[in-house]
Amino acid sequence: MRRIIDNDFLTMISRLFIGIVFIYASFYKIIEPGTFARSIWYYHLIPGNLINLAALIMPWLELLCGLALIFGIYYRGAVAWVNIMTVVFIIALYTTIYRGLSIDCGCFKASGEAASKAWKSLIFDLVILVFTLQMFLSRSKKWQLRG
Repeated sequence: MRRIIDNDFLTMISRLFIGIVFIYASFYKIIEPGTFARSIWYYHLIPGNLINLAALIMPWLELLCGLALIFGIYYRGAVAWVNIMTVVFIIALYTTIYRGLSIDCGCFKASGEAASKAWKSLIFDLVILVFTLQMFLSRSKKWQLRG
């Protein structure tokens, strides 16, 4: 099992996949912070006075972590943050589905289809968690810039 987790190519594929996903997810949030703030508000999970701050910080954190994963700069910190964000996203989506809220996840771009999209987003985030955990457990340091 350790040989699979530490595989250099698997780790690079994980880095590229997760890095691209997080970079892509950050774009609309950076461009439209007001829309993203509304998406956060719909979850009803954080206090109202922190929503705008979260809407401003989270997309930039996603962008920086995605770039850090791809280039291997501050890699361990980026992997830790990506794991934390993914777990938070999973918890938020699960609680939304559990409470029966019909909202768009706000993951990539706001859209009209809510309930089925929440399930799809939850499954997608669980797949992402597999890749982020592989990066977290991997000891591979190949193709990383040091920083």
